[in-house]
Amino acid sequence: MAEYPQLLHTALDTTDARALAEFYRQLLGLQYRQGDEPPVEGEADDADWLVLVDSGGSRKLAFQQVDRLERTTWPTHDVPMQMHLDFTVSSVDELERQRERALSLGAQLLLDRSDDSDEPLYVLADPSGHPFCIFVA
Repeated sequence: MAEYPQLLHTALDTTDARALAEFYRQLLGLQYRQGDEPPVEGEADDADWLVLVDSGGSRKLAFQQVDRLERTTWPTHDVPMQMHLDFTVSSVDELERQRERALSLGAQLLLDRSDDSDEPLYVLADPSGHPFCIFVA
């Protein structure tokens, strides 16, 4: 029987690993991998690699600290997107609720296609500028 590589998690570069991890932790209801939790108040946070897991402990997203990150200029291609994350919701009402949650957490709206009858969606950018989609599926 053939063995194949298994996807462990998706890692995102960011100039602020803790802030981006916290954005996705709140947006997706994830938790920090043991040992990656925020430091207690008053202690320095020198995290340069953080991992978020689901309630069963499976890795979902990782965040790698970088010194510089050029934001995509999508939908123009001066600085291409290179990759993006897709998230689904069950209804148009839930799509609207999740758009509002994402914006309140610091996301930026890049494209509103919520009136598309076949696949209503929003394209947003996280606080580091990585595009992601939320759509009804």
